Amino acid sequence: MTALKLGVPSKGRLQDATIDWFAARGIRLSRSSQGREYAGRVEGIDGIELVLLSAGEIPRELAAGRLHLGVTGQDVVREQIPAWESQVEEIAEMGFGFADLVVAVPAFWIDVEDMADLDSVAAEFRARHGQRLRVATKYHALARAFFRRHGVADYRLVDSQGATEGTVKNGTAEAVVDITSTGSTLRDNHLRVLPDGLILRSQATLFAARNAPWDEEARGTRAELAARLARAPAPVAGGSA
Repeated sequence: MTALKLGVPSKGRLQDATIDWFAARGIRLSRSSQGREYAGRVEGIDGIELVLLSAGEIPRELAAGRLHLGVTGQDVVREQIPAWESQVEEIAEMGFGFADLVVAVPAFWIDVEDMADLDSVAAEFRARHGQRLRVATKYHALARAFFRRHGVADYRLVDSQGATEGTVKNGTAEAVVDITSTGSTLRDNHLRVLPDGLILRSQATLFAARNAPWDEEARGTRAELAARLARAPAPVAGGSA
């Protein structure tokens, strides 16, 4: 018998919200920490093994078929998994972890009102400085596809694994592609989002891996889980585990 493996964020607010979301549907995810290893279990439905991973690792494990189901952001799935719809399926949007992936430019670029203006500025920047305009981001695949759709060519992506919104102020980039919930951090760093610069609206989502070992038992467990998720959420007793 193949246990259905469910990947859940291993810590933080995403884990807490995930636990509450399942609890509202009568499924209890409990966590425990044993040294550096994370362990957990699922109560309320049989045949599910809980796997605790970082939200960034879950897309990779889904694509490889090592997880049957996983909770992570739509942004990281679309960024990390090429042709993602052929690899994973969205089972349920979960109503938390909301964030927008956007293109933002310095607030003082008053003549840059849209992506077409950014294309013109990028061409001028290259003509004047002999190098492409730098765009800092963690989301290379999504940024590149979006810029291509808008015809922006004279730029280069600068990898940012830290505080992307600070790269313009620090002089390591001229613009950014970054994730934001309220826009306040971008504004604090004197950046503004282009009106047509929304790349993706993202939220936490329950995904299923198309290439996981879906034997009869795993399919049965998935069907039971789907039936449970289709019901109206129940009140959460006791909050997070």
